[in-house]
Amino acid sequence: MIYLDYNATTPVAPEVVRAMQPFLGGEFGNPSSDYPLGRRAQAAVARARRQVAALLNCRPEEIVFTSGATEANNTVLKGVAEHLGQGQIITVATEHPSVLAPCRLLQSQGFEVTFLPVDGTGLVKPSAVRQAISSRTILISVMHANNETGALQPLEEIGALAKEAGVKFHTDAAQSVGKIKVSVDMLKVDFLTLAGHKFYAPKGVGALYVRAGRTFRPLVHGASQEGGRRAGTENVPYIVALGEACRLAGERLEADGAHLKSLRDLLHERLKAGFPELILNGPKRARLPNTLNVSFPGLSGAAIVGSIPELAASLGAACHSGEEAISPVLAAMQVPLDVARGAVRLSVGRPTTRAEVEQAATLLLSRVGALRG
Repeated sequence: MIYLDYNATTPVAPEVVRAMQPFLGGEFGNPSSDYPLGRRAQAAVARARRQVAALLNCRPEEIVFTSGATEANNTVLKGVAEHLGQGQIITVATEHPSVLAPCRLLQSQGFEVTFLPVDGTGLVKPSAVRQAISSRTILISVMHANNETGALQPLEEIGALAKEAGVKFHTDAAQSVGKIKVSVDMLKVDFLTLAGHKFYAPKGVGALYVRAGRTFRPLVHGASQEGGRRAGTENVPYIVALGEACRLAGERLEADGAHLKSLRDLLHERLKAGFPELILNGPKRARLPNTLNVSFPGLSGAAIVGSIPELAASLGAACHSGEEAISPVLAAMQVPLDVARGAVRLSVGRPTTRAEVEQAATLLLSRVGALRG
């Protein structure tokens, strides 16, 4: 199988497996226990916290471990809303469901939620954010990188607007952390969420960055773990794994970025040469180095990828009851129906080889040729 769906999930890196292994065996202590076994677990969690903080360029005490980005996103949106009370939340139409669904829930509870539109490349205009901010605005939530198109939102500009207005600013950075440089100060965010399984850690662990002095009502209540911000006994093996994945990402960021971009661009060139009508969905430059979302106009992405068992990739349209429903992201970008139906998301990763990219292009073009013929 040629795996080109690294935006969906990644394999766990061998170094990460080795780092977490002792904590799945003899080192099983509870970090809250005050004897050597527990203190060693506590030290491992503290080390992982430092590793995550180093990748984000923040302080260790500003990191809260979670079960993933979905929990972290829900924590910020619901927690800030409950802490500050009724007001306006500003977000973007192309956000991940773990942001959109809590926003709709809050909307049903009386909060005002503004869903900003995007342009044809999937980017929101900072001027639209400025115009939407009012005296009632309590939180702005804009994802860093889109999971489908890789579009990188202008967070620095939006963060400056939020700071000027005295509004808390959150970003879902699940797709960008580990792929590109992410600095909380550079992005000017108050809250940032990440998911370990997007950059070679296991599924089921993530983190929430909380800028010092920012408060929210916890989503999970109980004991006082994570500084009282997230109750529950720490998942030591997975937290250790997340820390090691962050350490690896920090060391390899530049080399990995160049590797991913070269493979992504090679794949695009091969597909475009064999199918000149190919359309790129998303920005040409302001996007993740590993993400290629393209459409084969007039064809069905499901018919293309679904008939290539050797290839793992995502689609821009899902089939329900015999009808294809296009991606909400592509719909928000106002991509024409016949173009959106033919969308395929191809995302490369650290283990991807040039030979795999060449073979994937050959398989896709062969299938497209058969459908057209």
